[in-house]
Amino acid sequence: MNKEAHFPDIDLFIEEVKNVRPLQHDRAVHMSKKPKPIPKQFIRDEKQALADSLSDHYIPAHELETGEELLYLREGHSPDILSKLRRGHWVIQAAIDLHGLVSDEARIYVASFLNDCKKRGLRCVRIVHGKGLGSRNREPVLKHKLRSWLIQRDEVIAYAQAKREDGGSGAVVVLIKSA
Repeated sequence: MNKEAHFPDIDLFIEEVKNVRPLQHDRAVHMSKKPKPIPKQFIRDEKQALADSLSDHYIPAHELETGEELLYLREGHSPDILSKLRRGHWVIQAAIDLHGLVSDEARIYVASFLNDCKKRGLRCVRIVHGKGLGSRNREPVLKHKLRSWLIQRDEVIAYAQAKREDGGSGAVVVLIKSA
């Protein structure tokens, strides 16, 4: 059988590629482009450190509470900070919503969020914890845990219940130390 009968376009292909030259590549450059190994143990350690950074069993030495409203001001700061925070003096620069998360997930999410905000230099953030209407006893489980978690973080100067348009009793506005 004739080769051209099986490959009628072979002559056309050979004509098109006759001047093609192999690409020159530096073997050393090619070798250095291997991806860096993923430090899986380091990542696990970092996640565990985040989880361990907030305890559910922390009992605050002092906290300002007026009924169900959450208020906190770290010792050594002016009470004016709290009133400014409650009035919305600072622009909310980032927010997270904890709806649908169980306590352990929420704790890690909050710790990670605060770390990220600190790295990015954000000063005022909102955390929506919900009102607890979907929880077992219709009580705000995350609301009570969140206040304890926030007090444990050195970068948190103050927090206050959000204004009604920002979530009201289902959210807190947090003031973070500047870098």
